[in-house]
Amino acid sequence: MADHPTPLAVRDIKTLPSGDTFTGVLLVRRVTTKTAKNGNAFLSLELGDKTGTFPLNVFGDSPAYELFTGLKDGGIVRIEAKVEFYQERLSPRLLRAEPLSMDQLSGSAVLANLVETAPEDADALWAEFQQHIASIGHAELRATVQAVFDDIGDQFRIAPAAVAMHHAYRHGLLEHTTHMARAAKALLPLYPEIDADLAMAGVLVHDTGKVIEYQGDLVTTKSRKGILQGHVVLGYQLVRKAGMKTKLNPDLLERLEHIVLSHQGELEWGAAVIAATPEAVFVAKVDDLDAKMGMVQRLLRQAGEDTPFSDKHLGLNSQLLLTKPVK
Repeated sequence: MADHPTPLAVRDIKTLPSGDTFTGVLLVRRVTTKTAKNGNAFLSLELGDKTGTFPLNVFGDSPAYELFTGLKDGGIVRIEAKVEFYQERLSPRLLRAEPLSMDQLSGSAVLANLVETAPEDADALWAEFQQHIASIGHAELRATVQAVFDDIGDQFRIAPAAVAMHHAYRHGLLEHTTHMARAAKALLPLYPEIDADLAMAGVLVHDTGKVIEYQGDLVTTKSRKGILQGHVVLGYQLVRKAGMKTKLNPDLLERLEHIVLSHQGELEWGAAVIAATPEAVFVAKVDDLDAKMGMVQRLLRQAGEDTPFSDKHLGLNSQLLLTKPVK
């Protein structure tokens, strides 16, 4: 049996053969108490670092059960475990675990390896984002968008775009929105029926409620307002406040608010209403495109060298072929 005493990244752990043991310093992303068929309680964990995640179960007779019961989401642990697979997905068997404090990791590169960040430079993304605001020709629309980011800009620059589904990492919201602005800039000339200024304004503010919906430094969770109101309503409130401040005319303000309220696409996906203006339809579709491609890009980044397919991704409803086309 091979032994790997140096902590491994999740991406590397997934390439190990069944039966190998490994050690890893990992972030506790989720701890959920469940009940087995025999009636005994067990813990369902999600552990990970910036390269990926995997599930791990801890049963009541394990010495680590009490340890993980006391850990909140965002705790850090060093584990030793044996590689096992369940339905072709990594599901290790825990051998040992110990908690690590932030003080123990202070000054260590390990901490940086736990927190996933956007692959693009955040400062460059923010500079480009400012250019997209400046590109809005209508003065009052541009002022309204600027007022939103004067209010939330610091939070927006570092916020994730999701808890888990897409762009779910530090600076992910900025990356997602900037990518949408790039796509909109390329696509808008194909659709002259769409008001380009209104559509770009909608792209830039559509997800702003997520700076309130999400909280946490190492692990993202939903805030109280996020649970009770959701980012669609919270974003609508931010946009309405800014529009009233800049005296944006009522028709444009209502249309901009509608983009925010409808950008999720379907009611079952969290939209407050179905898109009912040309600009709202456009923003909802560009949002869905970049969300899906963000999932694809992340799966490709996290792929092991010899892994032909990803695990099934909930957002894509499929496994993703990770190998490049043969030409």
